[in-house]
Amino acid sequence: MKETKVTYASIDEYISTFAPEVQEILQTLRGVIKEEAPDAKEKISYQMPTFALHGNLVHFAAFKNHIGFYPSPGGIEEFKEEVKEYHKSKGTLQFPINQPLPYDLIRKIVQYRVASNLKKAESKSKSRRS
Repeated sequence: MKETKVTYASIDEYISTFAPEVQEILQTLRGVIKEEAPDAKEKISYQMPTFALHGNLVHFAAFKNHIGFYPSPGGIEEFKEEVKEYHKSKGTLQFPINQPLPYDLIRKIVQYRVASNLKKAESKSKSRRS
């Protein structure tokens, strides 16, 4: 018997599948990302809400006990001292769902990712012109 994989058409649809208190966290997180990356496009990638600007900036997702935030390995390495209290892996931070999210830290990480992606896009553009 084949299981049907859940797919989402939009970030709104993704968020709507959670309990109201989790929806509130996800909408706030989404707003913070939008503020710091106003030109980024919203999409679903890997079945997670994703913001893209010259490539993926960040993804996020809700789980039973945490909010997953995926700023790429570089986004974690750049802030390794500030993220050390959170469970993490190479490209993932896990924020406990029963604690306030560190929005100021998330803002800084998103700003870093925007700058990083813009710099990478500029380098690619220069190399094409050469």
